[in-house]
Amino acid sequence: MNLNELAQQFHEKAKTKGFWDEKKETGTLLMLIVSELSEALEADRKNKHAKLSDFNLCQKINQANHTIGKDEFDIMSFESMIKNTFEDEIADVFIRLFDFVGSRNIDIDKHIELKMRFNQTRDL
Repeated sequence: MNLNELAQQFHEKAKTKGFWDEKKETGTLLMLIVSELSEALEADRKNKHAKLSDFNLCQKINQANHTIGKDEFDIMSFESMIKNTFEDEIADVFIRLFDFVGSRNIDIDKHIELKMRFNQTRDL
């Protein structure tokens, strides 16, 4: 899957959730992305980082024992080990950014390729 396909997937999901029921200004959408970056910064300052290896281990244990319903366990595990961490907020940045790109039908694959080629011509 390329980035354009990913952007369209995120955008379609946001539309089905009602995010796009009302028109949004570009500035508002960009600030939502910035706010997710701010939340990532705050999580990092508080040293809140995802415990992904613990999360994965809990998933395996629950799958083997079936002690709690899978969906309920997934939510509980996510909320206790992943939610509001630096990594979680960075994921939110990408989700908002890809939704925005998808909403504008930006060929992000091409623009990244062009920018990378241009950056190769520049000094650090």
